[in-house]
Formats: sequence, C-alpha cells, structure tokens
Amino acid sequence: MSVPATVMKRPGLEAIAVKGWLRAWKWLLVRRVAQLGFLALFLAGPWFGWWIVKGTLSSSLTLGILPLTDPYVLLQSLTARHWPERTAIVGALIVLGAYLLVGGRMYCSWVCPMNLVTDAAAWLRRRLGLGAGAHLKRETRYAILAASLAVSALTGVVAWELVNPVTILHRGLLFGIGLGWIVIAAIFLFDLLIARLGWCGHLCPVGAFYGLIGHVSPLRVVARRRSQCNDCMDCMNVCPEPQVITPALKGEKKGFGPVITDGACTNCGRCIDVCSKDVFEFGTRFGNKPEAAS
Repeated sequence: MSVPATVMKRPGLEAIAVKGWLRAWKWLLVRRVAQLGFLALFLAGPWFGWWIVKGTLSSSLTLGILPLTDPYVLLQSLTARHWPERTAIVGALIVLGAYLLVGGRMYCSWVCPMNLVTDAAAWLRRRLGLGAGAHLKRETRYAILAASLAVSALTGVVAWELVNPVTILHRGLLFGIGLGWIVIAAIFLFDLLIARLGWCGHLCPVGAFYGLIGHVSPLRVVARRRSQCNDCMDCMNVCPEPQVITPALKGEKKGFGPVITDGACTNCGRCIDVCSKDVFEFGTRFGNKPEAAS
C-alpha cells in the first residue's frame, strides 16, 4: 500500500494511514488508561470515601490486605538506618518481583503520573519543531541515584522523598498543590525548552533504579520484522530512550538479536504503535539470536 509523501510530516502519521488510528495509538491509549486508573485508585478514598487503596505510590495497602512498597524508598530507608516494618518489606518484595517480570521501567511509562507531564512536553516540543536542546549524559541519573542514597546515609532521612516530584504531585492533588506547581511546571519547561526527554531520560533517579531491575526482566519489545524497516525514524522520534532501539533494529551484522535487552527501555509500546511496517511487538528475551542470512 502506497502512502502519500505528506503523511511523513509527524511520527505516526504513516502508521495511521496504513493501520488505522486505533492501532496506531493503541498502546499509548492503554497506558493513559492505566496511569489515570492508578491515580484514581489513590484519590478515590480521600476524594469520595472509596478506600480501595490507602497510601501513595511510595507505600500503600490495597483492600486492607495487599501491601505495596516502592523498593527504592525501602532501600533509602535501610540506608538511613530505619528498619521498616514487616509489611513494608513484604510490599517491596511484591513490587520488586512484579517489575523483575515485566520490566522495571514499566513503572515510568505505565504508572508514574509525571510521565503525563513529560510526555506532554515531548509532544509539544515535536509540534514546535524544537531541536534536541542541551546535551545531558544519561548516566547522570545513576549519579543522582547514588547521591540520594549517600545523603540518606549521612542524614538519616529518606532523602529523595523530600523532593520527589511524584510525591509532590500526589500530595498536591490530595491537599492542594500550592508551591508544588513550581516543581511540576519546572520539569515541564525543562523538557520543553532545555533538553528533550531531559527529566525522565537523564535525571530521574527513580527511573535509574527501575532501569537496573529491568536488565533481567523477560518481557521485552522485539524487532521481530526488522528486515521490513524502511528507515522512517518514527520509532526513534517517539521513543523516550531511543538509544535502546538501534542494536535490536540495526545490529544484525554485528551479531545482535532482535530483542531490546537494555534495561532503560520503558516497554511503553510507542515504537509498536507508530511503525507502519509492524516491525516491533511485545515478546520475551528468550531466543534472542540474529536471523539467519538469506
């Protein structure tokens, strides 16, 4: 099926023309439902008295039975020499086990409410035709992660929770965000005007922590039909971690298989959506071997 040249103006337009609007936006729509759904569960109690979930993304209790704890918060607590309660440890193990299976950075793209803010900035940046902006090293987020643990150890305080934008946003929605809007707006403007994908892709230590977990998870995006790639670059333009795509998509001659194995991948599914050739799909890390030469 031929596609008019005008379709190539923005990432995903060719996919819409070939696959239809719903398939070209499927995983993004599912992610938005998931993100807003998780947020609604936490807000339903304080706003409407429906106490399905009590707590925050840092630590919560679902239906009075299921404890869930952010393992990064637990690690900071241990570093700060605060021994947590048994339920917090159980909750952290449950969360850790889940993300070991599905990919740690799925937290960033499927759960974290700040993703709504940074995705909005990335979308507007593309629409305005702004360039990449300031160059930041992605390793910076690991330095911030290490620093947060060091500060926790030195001060005896769970350091990152004092400035965590997710916590600020959550508390703001519950009690009135006040000056918290400054933090949220600053991140939006930083991503929009200074560095493309700057916060989540280069600075956030939460994403860095979950990226370390994601290195061993079996659920992966796979470039199953990479031989069909037409080099449109749509996947690279929408991916929050575009550096993870190239080895799986173009690395056959270097001996790389079609599976995206990098833990930084958020499993957001946008590369699947915007590819008009259906190069990508969700799969597993197993059988990651280059295709036999034809």
